[in-house]
Amino acid sequence: MDPLDAGTGGLLKQPKSVWATAGASVVAFMGIGLVDPILPSIAQGLHATASQVSLLFTSYFLITAVAMLVTGFVSSRIGGRKTLLLGLAFVVVFAGLAGTSGSVGELVGFRAGWGLGNALFVSTALAVIVGAAAGGSAAAILLYESALGLGMACGPLLGALLGDASWRYPFFGTAFLMAVGFLCITVFLKEQPKPARKTSLLEPVKALGHGGLASAAVSAFFYNYTFFTVLAFTPFVLDMSPYRSGAVFFAWGVLLAVFSVIVAPRLQKRFGSLKVLGGSLVLLAADVLVLGYGSHTAAVVCTILSGAFIGVNNTVYTELALGVSDAPRPVASAGYNFVRWFAAAAAPYFAPKIEEWTDIHIPFLVAAVTAIVGAGVVVVRRKALTREAEELQTRHTAEDSVAVFAN
Repeated sequence: MDPLDAGTGGLLKQPKSVWATAGASVVAFMGIGLVDPILPSIAQGLHATASQVSLLFTSYFLITAVAMLVTGFVSSRIGGRKTLLLGLAFVVVFAGLAGTSGSVGELVGFRAGWGLGNALFVSTALAVIVGAAAGGSAAAILLYESALGLGMACGPLLGALLGDASWRYPFFGTAFLMAVGFLCITVFLKEQPKPARKTSLLEPVKALGHGGLASAAVSAFFYNYTFFTVLAFTPFVLDMSPYRSGAVFFAWGVLLAVFSVIVAPRLQKRFGSLKVLGGSLVLLAADVLVLGYGSHTAAVVCTILSGAFIGVNNTVYTELALGVSDAPRPVASAGYNFVRWFAAAAAPYFAPKIEEWTDIHIPFLVAAVTAIVGAGVVVVRRKALTREAEELQTRHTAEDSVAVFAN
């Protein structure tokens, strides 16, 4: 059955609590791409180099990766609703403070605090949506990916619109929108039942001892390096005004959303998840190579086109992470994200450094190689990924049937 029509609820017929959480998730994901069109403006306004400004991504995702070990520990003790609100409160405070920064060091530090809040919110939001959504986990994952895609599309657009007046305004705008999300969660989301068993800090790491989950995480690590080379380094290559750069990444985000929600499930149904993932990673590698070595027009086209491959990859990786192991889904998600976000922290730092050491083309060559390595992991570990996913399919289908009935 098509996930878009799954169950009695389908993708669009969801409880208010799910829509409130998904809406706040859109804003949370907006924060990732928000700074894309204003990176050159930030560098100019704070008299910083490209490699210094790229630390806005590195600090954000480094803290996000480490915080993944904390999210389950916290949410299993205070509940999902309070964890969401705590994460939103962190984002509101640190996004607002980021807009007041007087130096690139201050801005990097505030982005780190922002990353902590985002980790608490985003990882818990997925578990809340999966638990409360009508239609089971397939519809829930698509709704989550829809929020990701919409946020990724709107983030650069908001950054461009507000950043054209001042690079500070997008940060204030994010703080305001997250405050609205805080109010929506407060009003519409009831307290979630706490897990029967409390999660330890090291449980997500122990979950990675499962071969299938570890394989998915390692492959996603290399893929994320490619993903965030495009997201964090390309704005300096395109060298456009905030409006034009924002338009490029808005189109990129639209493709990401469409391919993650509509195209990916259909490709998976026809060809299977692992074939779709491996093929998409290879195509992404080719796209990134043309982006780095082609003309300026080719770079613009390939930047937008990469959103299609990234959208497909995001959906498949999320489903693999949540379904391939016997660990509870929040624990599996935390372990998987703990590994992959380190690449999101590394790419924005190393891409401009590699350019300084070599030339502007080599960072994209490296990104193409990491995408191929990610595909190679999928091919080498395909038996573990396929076998373990099939073993758990019956159990997860039963769980989803109960979820549909309960909703």
